[in-house]
Amino acid sequence: MDFRIEKDTMGEVEVPVEKLWGAQTQRSLQNFRIGIETIPIEVIRAFSILKKGAAKANNKIGKLDDERTGAIGKACDEVYSGILDDHFPLKVWQTGSGTQCNMNVNEVIANRANQIMGKKIIHPNDHVNMSQSSNDTFPTAMHIAGVMEIENNLLPAIKNLGNSFEKLEIKNKGIIKTGRTHLQDAVPIKFSQEISGWKQMLKKGETNITKSLDGLRELALGGTAVGTGLNAHKDFGRISANEISELLNTRFITAENKFHSLTSLDDLVNSHGAIKALAADLMKIANDIRWYSSGPRCGLGEIIIPENEPGSSIMPGKVNPTQCEALTMVVCQVMGNDMSISMGASQGNFQLNVFLPMCIYNFLQSVRLLSDAMNSFNYNCVIGIKANKEKMKENLDKSLMLVTALNPYIGYEKSATIAKTAHKKGINLKQAAVELGYLTEEKFDEIIKPEKMV
Repeated sequence: MDFRIEKDTMGEVEVPVEKLWGAQTQRSLQNFRIGIETIPIEVIRAFSILKKGAAKANNKIGKLDDERTGAIGKACDEVYSGILDDHFPLKVWQTGSGTQCNMNVNEVIANRANQIMGKKIIHPNDHVNMSQSSNDTFPTAMHIAGVMEIENNLLPAIKNLGNSFEKLEIKNKGIIKTGRTHLQDAVPIKFSQEISGWKQMLKKGETNITKSLDGLRELALGGTAVGTGLNAHKDFGRISANEISELLNTRFITAENKFHSLTSLDDLVNSHGAIKALAADLMKIANDIRWYSSGPRCGLGEIIIPENEPGSSIMPGKVNPTQCEALTMVVCQVMGNDMSISMGASQGNFQLNVFLPMCIYNFLQSVRLLSDAMNSFNYNCVIGIKANKEKMKENLDKSLMLVTALNPYIGYEKSATIAKTAHKKGINLKQAAVELGYLTEEKFDEIIKPEKMV
């Protein structure tokens, strides 16, 4: 491998000749050989938008000339497009402020901009990082990446899954089944009513997550090192936020209090909390579906799910609820990520939080996994769900909790006696009621009508 010599304030460093990064990136590669997790590419994309917006802001303010602004913008466009992804190799487990990541971006953009211009007049610190600090750019990139991934991937996945449940609800109107509470038989419910609960969970999750974006739209850019804005024009943060909004076609604003935005991750915690709440509901939905599809002969068997692949390497013909299992594993990962983010966010000391790379890595992983898992669950399971009407009716007819409808006529205690007698003797409710002398067959049939109980 051939190398070139790059210099920084600490001296000379050998860098692979084909790579666009500089000395500080190379030092980070050498000093942080920890794990295999690299800075999410979504953060790098966010940085490219941030750096282009910052350059345009500095140009409008009069600090950066047109030629450099244009070249930086072109280099940022290439970073955003993904053609330079191989030049961003740094690990998550680096400095907690993400300084080396910021410098990696600065160095790649500067070197590529100089190539575009055919002359070396752009410096990573003096021009690409003008009016900025790692301490305000990394939190800004975190917020940009979070908003964009939620808007572009998570919210559409929620909406698509919700639409599938809505179609399933309409398709199954009129089907009555036994309800269950505490995993025990309960009074009847329409299958469509149950599905409507699943659908509402998704609507609620979508609303809560969308609301949480308000905090993430506030950008720390302009606070520089400690929140005072040293070396930045007083309007830099506002203009940059406007430029970033225009580039991404979604709203961002400059944070009102930069001392808060540099040291607190409460907006990230809040947003991930909403994501975790959705995950908790998805766990419930996936578990419901796999329990209802259990069997096919020795379980509940009330719904039929698509048969996507063989379920066993030893038991022929076995099919398992694999999409439910995949989704519930993702939920567990999201819940673990929430704990890591919460712990990291609690470690803001003085003017800075230094758990930033870990927090955004986990945040974006949650968004990515939930988006993918919901899409997979939707297309490979939910849209193919069918009600097993015969099994639902069978279970409903033998449910002891139909006796609840007798309460207004003979009272709770006599109704309980009917249920217990029927269960003990292995007879149905009507037989028990008549045997005990509480009701005639005709009166029982008049009262016990499941369709009137829902």
